[in-house]
Amino acid sequence: MSGAIEHFGRENRAGGGGDGDAPGSAHLLHFLVRLPRRMEEVWAAVSTAEGLGEWFAAVDVLEPRLDGLIALRGLGSGRVTAWDVDRVAEYTLDDDRAGKLRFHLERDGDTGSVLRFTHEFRGEGGGTEAAWRIRFEDLVAVLERP
Repeated sequence: MSGAIEHFGRENRAGGGGDGDAPGSAHLLHFLVRLPRRMEEVWAAVSTAEGLGEWFAAVDVLEPRLDGLIALRGLGSGRVTAWDVDRVAEYTLDDDRAGKLRFHLERDGDTGSVLRFTHEFRGEGGGTEAAWRIRFEDLVAVLERP
């Protein structure tokens, strides 16, 4: 079973009124990723240092609980702002350009799962649709390994 990645767009929200692409404006990226494994198996890929390190970024610190610390190499540090075991992991980083990363898992039949991903950030450094697509392709490849 191969994964499918759907991009649902980018929302620009002006900070303090004005153009959505102005410095300091907020952006939201939304993706839906169909994954070839049950959500219990995918959970480790989005909620552990080892799992995130395989496809996203090296993790220096991750306290797997609400309000736990997280430090992602190259992106910064912050807090775990949502934690529902096997379903939701959300990390809010101190750097507005890295922003908030939310991973929400749902069942997709008996053997698959769906990842609903949202990236909220300010300014232009947060990420692009193409960069996230590559990351999710890496995630699918990791999960397809025997």
